[in-house]
Amino acid sequence: MSSTRPREELLDCLVIGAGPAGLTAATYLARYRRKVTVIDGGRSRARWIPASHNCPGFPFGVAGNDLLQRFRAQAEEFAVPIVQARIDVLARDGDHFVAGDGEQSWRARQVILATGVVDRLPEIDDVEQAIASGVLRLCAVCDGYEARDDSIGVLGAGEVALGHAEFLRTFSGRVTALDCRHAEPDAALQQRADAGGIALRGAPVRLALRDGGCHATFADGSGERFDTLYPVLGADAQSALAQSLHAGMDEGGELRVDRSMQTTVPGLYAVGDVVSGLNQISVAVGHAALAATAVHRRLPPNPR
Repeated sequence: MSSTRPREELLDCLVIGAGPAGLTAATYLARYRRKVTVIDGGRSRARWIPASHNCPGFPFGVAGNDLLQRFRAQAEEFAVPIVQARIDVLARDGDHFVAGDGEQSWRARQVILATGVVDRLPEIDDVEQAIASGVLRLCAVCDGYEARDDSIGVLGAGEVALGHAEFLRTFSGRVTALDCRHAEPDAALQQRADAGGIALRGAPVRLALRDGGCHATFADGSGERFDTLYPVLGADAQSALAQSLHAGMDEGGELRVDRSMQTTVPGLYAVGDVVSGLNQISVAVGHAALAATAVHRRLPPNPR
């Protein structure tokens, strides 16, 4: 932290991450009359959403960037400072935390991490357009209903792909699991796939956005078109800041928290997708309410 000059202001809480979870936490804290700042790295996973139809309160759907703007506007209504920066260092300094981006730093009594995850995406031309058009979808829980009766491909490693394909049979009778580990279908999984009414194929050698769908080419030269492709290749939890403080995490790098969303590091909270569990906006917002309220109660009283 020697390259940064800590600001004299001591925040009650620094929120790192400006997705639905981080902005909700900041709104709660501002309404508790706490001194809070949000650091926005500009990479909220919600920005990928073309239109969410399972977000409570939006019966006709809402685009991810529109939703983020609403969360931001609500936080700004209560004068929450939102700073564009990417925190690369988080450390303890006595009873406080110090966070820095290499040029400036922030001091806070407590910290809420809302840093999310980064999805591992397949190699496909114009991946952003594939997501925006709904051909490439990242969350079957979120939008499997929108893919109902589509020809659906699920790309992942063996049992992982097949497990997600079984879930997607809830929505369509035309589901194919693509085992990215093998060029040919895995014989041990074939019986399970047959029992579930699922086609099983090996890894495609090429994926292309074509004719309003995803065209997969296989090693034998054959091809197949999917209306929708779900990659289940995993995601990288953005938990490095917590890891530098030796916070507990699961085998996937997602943070373990208690009932108040506090990590194993006292005063360090985590909310949203970076926490081990179901990655959903509604869950993230619930996390934020719990964490912000716990932070407020942990701070000294602030009577009017």
